[in-house]
Amino acid sequence: MNQVTVLSQLFQLLPRDAFNRVVKKHQSDKHSKGISTWDHMVSMIYAHVADAQSLRDISNGLRSTLGNRSHLGLGRVPSKSSLSYLNEHRDWRVFMDYYFELYDHLKIKGLPRRAHLKNIRRKLYLLDASVIPLCLSLYDWAVYRSKKGGIKLHTTLDYDGLLPVFCDLTDAQTHEVTIARTQVYPKGSVLVFDRGYTDFDWWNVLDSTGVFFVTRAKSNLDYRIVQEHQVPHKYRESIKGDYTIQLLSDQGKRSGLKPLRLVRFYDKELDRSFEFITNQRFWTASDVALAYKERWHIEVFFKFIKQNLSIKSFVGTSPNAVLT
Repeated sequence: MNQVTVLSQLFQLLPRDAFNRVVKKHQSDKHSKGISTWDHMVSMIYAHVADAQSLRDISNGLRSTLGNRSHLGLGRVPSKSSLSYLNEHRDWRVFMDYYFELYDHLKIKGLPRRAHLKNIRRKLYLLDASVIPLCLSLYDWAVYRSKKGGIKLHTTLDYDGLLPVFCDLTDAQTHEVTIARTQVYPKGSVLVFDRGYTDFDWWNVLDSTGVFFVTRAKSNLDYRIVQEHQVPHKYRESIKGDYTIQLLSDQGKRSGLKPLRLVRFYDKELDRSFEFITNQRFWTASDVALAYKERWHIEVFFKFIKQNLSIKSFVGTSPNAVLT
């Protein structure tokens, strides 16, 4: 008697009709040599779940499932050579598009709601990028430094549900702001990012399109205080100042940015002071500080995928295989 495995239960949750639409859009089953896109995806997800370290591990592991293959919807177990060919030649974007189909499917089902920042009703996005090191002798296309290789994962995380709504993989030398500039954000939404995204011209674009942002101020930020705002007594232990500021640097003046808001926050546990910059003028100063504190979720996200997904050793060396 065949037993339904945890892996097969996982695949039963994936909407097959949405997958078929994506396959039809990309024509990814054309010239597939008998290995369908679904068989390919099952193989690659199995690599992560089973922590397979090679193409041979994937192929042999799936063959050992015997009758359970029907529960996986697996038509044919790919051989090692077939997987190698498909990873190099099948368009990786078919899997990216299916991720977003799956994201919309889960969103309808209901994603976990935010535990904090309940005073902020706007859509909140967390931005960051992380470098995944690669061996330069194997991945000669992923040049990072003179003796190091790497790719950079640029991610925009939806604070509601903490799942990516945007991902891009580039060479590790590509700056975070370069990718952030190419994205379009909903009017009225809030972006939270670190000091690596300091670009006054981009900030001005966000402000002029009705997008709010919260970030940390660089230590050498050149500004003058235009107006000081009163801090409620109950927040004075942590909020050490709330100001309207004007940028004085040449780049700041050329950008055309309107006056910004600066919040000085003292963290008693760390015994450290922080300065936050935002173009949101109506929140309380404590909500501005808390919004930036919640940015830590994207750092946890990067740590999670690096610890739980098989990305320490890829099962292919071509750019298409890595992106797959």
